[in-house]
Amino acid sequence: MPPPLRMKRINDRIKEILSIVLLTKIEDPRLIGVSVTDVRVDRELDYANIYVSSIEPDFPPEEILDALSRASGYLKYEISEEIDLRIMPKLRFFWDSTPQKADRIESLLAQIRKELEEKEAQTDQDVDKTPADDFKGDDIID
Repeated sequence: MPPPLRMKRINDRIKEILSIVLLTKIEDPRLIGVSVTDVRVDRELDYANIYVSSIEPDFPPEEILDALSRASGYLKYEISEEIDLRIMPKLRFFWDSTPQKADRIESLLAQIRKELEEKEAQTDQDVDKTPADDFKGDDIID
């Protein structure tokens, strides 16, 4: 079992390599725009759980995960060329919906800010309006 610091370095290095390979060497149209969000290798180095996402996926997550599973042999080869491990972990891919959730939260916050600004602008208009503004000269009684 590798020490925790080495495990973190292995996770980070695998993430870096996969990100570069997905960006530059993979030509599958299903994998365009896919990014690696996290990598977690288990303590025995048997499995590498790889979390991926896409901000605006052109394909459903199931198809993207299927394409990654089909390319796992090539991806494992690319990792083995860059990292010297006695045992190369098996790659398992999982969909990470965190970026979509964060985008949704951001849009909701923007909508709330806009509504608050509109309410504030409306209350400012109501405060600026005084009863004297409603007074017309025709209302004077002699």
